[in-house]
Amino acid sequence: MSTVVEVRDLRVETGGRAIVDGVTLRARAGRITAVIGPSGSGKTTTGLALLGEFPPGARVAGTVRTEPGAVGYVPQHPASVLNPGRRVGALLGDIAALRGGGRREARDRVHRAMALARIAEPEQILRRFPHQLSGGQQQRVVLAQALLLGARAIVADEPTTGQDALTKQGIVTELAALARRGIAVVLLSHDIDVVRQLADEVVVMRAGRIVDRGPAGSVLGAPVPVPAAPPDRTGRAARAGGPGPVRIEARALTAVHRTPRGAVEVLHDIGLSVAEGECLALVGRSGSGKTTLGRCLAGLHADHRGGILLDGEPLPRSLRSRSRAQLAAVQYVFQDAKAAFDEHRPVLDQVARTAVRLRGADRDRARGEAVRMMEGLGLDARTAGHRPGALSGGELQRAALARALLAEPRVLVCDEITSGLDPANRGAVLELLAGLRERTDLALVFITHDLAAAGALGDRIGVMDAGRLVETAEEEAPVSSGC
Repeated sequence: MSTVVEVRDLRVETGGRAIVDGVTLRARAGRITAVIGPSGSGKTTTGLALLGEFPPGARVAGTVRTEPGAVGYVPQHPASVLNPGRRVGALLGDIAALRGGGRREARDRVHRAMALARIAEPEQILRRFPHQLSGGQQQRVVLAQALLLGARAIVADEPTTGQDALTKQGIVTELAALARRGIAVVLLSHDIDVVRQLADEVVVMRAGRIVDRGPAGSVLGAPVPVPAAPPDRTGRAARAGGPGPVRIEARALTAVHRTPRGAVEVLHDIGLSVAEGECLALVGRSGSGKTTLGRCLAGLHADHRGGILLDGEPLPRSLRSRSRAQLAAVQYVFQDAKAAFDEHRPVLDQVARTAVRLRGADRDRARGEAVRMMEGLGLDARTAGHRPGALSGGELQRAALARALLAEPRVLVCDEITSGLDPANRGAVLELLAGLRERTDLALVFITHDLAAAGALGDRIGVMDAGRLVETAEEEAPVSSGC
């Protein structure tokens, strides 16, 4: 089989740190090569190298052999490649038009690509801006972009991260179909089940080097179940005495997105409450309204009716109208951690600034607190001292969680924060959140597609569907959500 793109003896160094060292990788037509490894192992840097792209200021050695336009890329953080000022229809239409033909032919191409990417309600999605989409919807739009470009190789960076089970299986089916059509696929993933289904070859990376490679069966061996978190440390004791006072509450919450054709309701008459020391896990398919609900609670989506109360007191709808104390009290950790950081400033400085800005801590104390918090999440100070471009998605996610916790919030909204982490770091984050609930009166809203994580952490599970909270149950009760 022909090689579409190849890197040989690749070394990428930034800030005196080798993030990839001695890597050789080939993407062959009609084959799926999976690159796996823990967060920070160099997977994404290797994948971007196939496109000839490297971190700013990086020192690069080795060779990359490809042709211009031969490789498409589906990033782990989809918002980073979607123009926030243009609607999805314009973004996809421009790409479709590049291949010639009339307007109708371009529109047909767009709809075919959206169908292949499993995008539900395509007409509504085409009228929205990227920020009006869930993380899963953004991911599928970017996949549609890559399909429209007609590349001969696709680098898919955690394409199933943050997706519900039905959409995940659809992406698996589509990637397999791409390979059958002769396209080379390089899959960067933590999802071992997906790798088992798809990969012809598995490459294992650790600390920037390839430590193993071969057929999936020989490299991965028999499936080994990985617990979401140690069962005796999931915070169950926090609810043994019953729930405390209500910490945050939503009453008759109805939210809209604005489109050229008017307002579209995306949340319908939501009512929920989360008590001190309690975790409400929100599950549901991509686009069900989970993220919009979380953003309303945090003041990030002000276009809504109804009330949000913190400790019985009304919260302003907009983040800009909230006081410093209210900002600190309700913290939000984004699914797309990369977009939440300023690419020009060291991550450590940005994390420490939360304690300075919201709690009035002096800079030295804030920096020390930031280092300790990140080290507790498995992120060392030297790594955090780099700019965001030098960190992996998983490393940035842990930094984002540390930044929110430095505000010492009373409510923490976590949007798919474990979906981009390897099993070890995923378990560590769940342990940390469980421990916080044991030691504090933190109320946690945990948005996830991972029912195992929801069961490990949640006291109650709320199921979202089409903008409605259709079911809430104690964790032990069986929940069917399609996710």
